[in-house]
Amino acid sequence: MADPKESLCFALDVSRTNEARRLVGLLGPHVGLFKVGLELFIKEGPAILSSIRDWGAKGIFLDLKLHDIPRTVRRAWRSAAHLPVDFLSVHSESLLMDDPEGPKLSDQEALPSLLGITILTSLSEGDLRRLGYAEHSSVTDIVLTRAEIAKKAGCAGVVCSGREVGAVRDRFGPDFIILTPGVRPAWSLVSGDDQARILTPYDAIRSGSDFVVVGRPISQAEDPAEAARKVLDEIGQGLKDRNP
Repeated sequence: MADPKESLCFALDVSRTNEARRLVGLLGPHVGLFKVGLELFIKEGPAILSSIRDWGAKGIFLDLKLHDIPRTVRRAWRSAAHLPVDFLSVHSESLLMDDPEGPKLSDQEALPSLLGITILTSLSEGDLRRLGYAEHSSVTDIVLTRAEIAKKAGCAGVVCSGREVGAVRDRFGPDFIILTPGVRPAWSLVSGDDQARILTPYDAIRSGSDFVVVGRPISQAEDPAEAARKVLDEIGQGLKDRNP
């Protein structure tokens, strides 16, 4: 069975270097991947990524959710080659067209793996209707369509909620990476939660997710390291039950 730590992605959703250093120091032994989003990246710039590595992070997911015309996105991907990150997120619709000037397959070993954003976990079925999606279009249908776009464009995988993991895994097989945000352990209580489509770490992993993103249930705990260990217990059980 895989090491549960390899499946835990901690959301480093802070804006101060000192807080980032504290959390990486506490959680480095328990976390396989640290997610750096817009808040910390914009505040501190690319240099923070090397610092996070130096503080003990094994892997980094740069969650910038790139969203622009395909050529601009692919050039940004190329520019990320000098960054010490393993994964970079991009909205799947930004990859609809081939870009002849984009990175070639021979270049991709030096680039972070792309993960296509499908539907943000903060959006519900009702939100999609307000955004203009047809009544007969379900969240799962849209996620699968965007996952197909991402796969054809060369993404290593997608970001989707735990509720769509099973459908994505069934459609795209075992080698397509699935990273699942909006994960909430059953024991956690998060004030002002803005996630609409959530699942527990156990359920997401058992359904086929490769990585689960957990932030506030760990960072807001009295003992973040102990909270991370409890999440790892759930992940471990999910891996056992998925691969008995």
